[in-house]
Amino acid sequence: MKKYSALTLIMALGICISQAAAPRGGKENEANKVALEGAEAAKNQDLNKAVDLLRKATDMDHKYADELAAVYQRRAYNFAKNQQLQQAMQDYTEAIKIEPKDPRIYEQRAAVEMKLRDYDKALADYSELIKLKPNEVRYLNYRAYIYEVKDDVQNSMADTEKVLKQDPNNQDAKTRKQRLEQKLAERMPLTPPPRASSPKASPPAAKTP
Repeated sequence: MKKYSALTLIMALGICISQAAAPRGGKENEANKVALEGAEAAKNQDLNKAVDLLRKATDMDHKYADELAAVYQRRAYNFAKNQQLQQAMQDYTEAIKIEPKDPRIYEQRAAVEMKLRDYDKALADYSELIKLKPNEVRYLNYRAYIYEVKDDVQNSMADTEKVLKQDPNNQDAKTRKQRLEQKLAERMPLTPPPRASSPKASPPAAKTP
C-alpha cells in the first residue's frame, strides 16, 4: 500500500497557506487556522490530533475534506502495518466516504480485507476498482483469485480470460486457467453409455428325433 508523507499533506495545503493573508470572514479564517494546525500535527506524526483538527476544519469549510481523507489514509496505513486491521478498515472507510472515486483507497482497503479473509468485502472493493479502472489487469487478477477461492469457477474464468486477452503471457492467469479447466473437467458428468435395444428372444432349437 502506498504511504502518504507529511510533506505531501503540507503541499496539498499550500494553497490554503498562500491564501491565509487574504481578507476572510471569521469562520473561514478559523477553518484555515485549524487546518494548518492539523497539517502540522500530521507532519509531527500525531495523526490522531491531525484527524480531529482536519475534521473540525472540514466541518467549517468543506474544501479541507481532501486533506482529511489523506490523513485518514495515512493513519489507516499505520494501523494496517501494526496489524490493527479493524481500525485500518474504519479509517479507509471514512476516507472513501470523502473520496469515493479514489481507486487507491479501495485498493488499500481491499488489501486489509484480504488479510482478514473477508472475501465478500474484498470482492466488492475490487469490483468497484474495476468500474473505476476497467482495463487494470491487476484488479481483474485479484478478483479472479477471489472468485476462485469462493469456488465461483465461471466468474473466475471470465475474469481470467479478460486478463489473458490484455496480457497473454500473464503467468498468474495462465496457471489459474489450467486449474479452473481441471475443476470444470472434474465437474462434467460422465457421458452415459448408449441405450441398447432389448435383445429379441431366439426361437428354441429344434429337437433331434
